[in-house]
Amino acid sequence: MRTPESAPLPDAVVFIAASVDGYIARLDGSLDWLPEADPQEDYGYATFMATVDALVMGRKTYEVVRGFGGDWPYAGTPVVVLSHGQPILPEGAEVEVLALSPADVLAVLGARGARRVYVDGGQTLQAFLRAGLVRELTVTRIPVLLGDGIPLFGSLPADVALTHVETQSFSSGLVQSRYRIDG
Repeated sequence: MRTPESAPLPDAVVFIAASVDGYIARLDGSLDWLPEADPQEDYGYATFMATVDALVMGRKTYEVVRGFGGDWPYAGTPVVVLSHGQPILPEGAEVEVLALSPADVLAVLGARGARRVYVDGGQTLQAFLRAGLVRELTVTRIPVLLGDGIPLFGSLPADVALTHVETQSFSSGLVQSRYRIDG
């Protein structure tokens, strides 16, 4: 069995929506500006999810997802919530709460066999970027200007060079770009 010391770190990958002016939520965390889900178009989300072995999100993102109601949307995918508290967990879902650094949570997931880990949520994404751990970034621009809100990217200790992989535009006006981050 691999140990955290011997297992390679999985690739941290991001799939996130942002307003054209770079916000992922309003200041209160609400997402009411996002377009309603289109049953005919998921913008590559299902394909992306099929490539990941686990998901890491922060407590705030977890609470937003839980607030959507309905079935747990990540059934079958192990989820780690980064938190020092103990949120209410969905029944029967593979969700655990850990209070670890980005590198340590990747080491734990790598030791469990994960190779690609979806990182979601503003503060969590920013922490993984600051630690130099994100390897792929897919940003879907929503055609709206919010003027203020929670920024997609916070301050970084240095520039993060991106290699453009592809950009796709959709009839809905959404524009999705995928970048590789070589580290």
